[in-house]
Amino acid sequence: QVCAQLCRRPCYCPWVPPRCPRGSPLVLDGCGCCKICARRLGEPCDFLHVCDQSQGLVCDYSSASAGTGATCNFEEDEEGCEVNGRLYRDGEVFQPSCKIQCQCLDGGFNCIPLCQEDVRLPTPDCPHPRRVEIPGKCCPEWICEAQDQHLLQDARAVSPLLPYPCQEWGTDWSACSATCGLGFATRVSNQNRYCRLETQRRLCMLRPCPALPAAFPAVS
Repeated sequence: QVCAQLCRRPCYCPWVPPRCPRGSPLVLDGCGCCKICARRLGEPCDFLHVCDQSQGLVCDYSSASAGTGATCNFEEDEEGCEVNGRLYRDGEVFQPSCKIQCQCLDGGFNCIPLCQEDVRLPTPDCPHPRRVEIPGKCCPEWICEAQDQHLLQDARAVSPLLPYPCQEWGTDWSACSATCGLGFATRVSNQNRYCRLETQRRLCMLRPCPALPAAFPAVS
């Protein structure tokens, strides 16, 4: 009965398919008639406006009784997170770039840097240390300009072992800088090879930001 009420035959579709936002493929509507933009995680849905099944999403009507309408959610209430238009399962580890590694947890995600954020202070043998990006390498490295303009110094290799025991010290991680979406948490710690105080950062996300309204078809 629902199909007979909402689906008209023959199909009447726009000549030009809609332009979909990034991460939303073109799919057939619930009537199997016209191509529409698949709804993404957290976006409203109904019989006609279907969710992106390729990402494991279904139209969740559990909140419809509360007056908020149905939304796209993972099947069987499985938690997940969306990063740069791609969906990840709960517990999945992924790398948005070579410099950070993230894990999807309870609808959000936590990230840690893969590049050391050590600080190299000037020394007599290296009065002007400078950190630069090296072609073909992900993490920046130190250049000691006093010895050779093109000589790369690996701070982890040239430093001798500490002649004294290091008493580890560090602050707790700060609160996330953003209430929704991607933010940063910071701390000060000397838990590194040189027992040197440094400011460390990691990415954090308390919860996803509310989804933007679905893009409407462009009208010429």
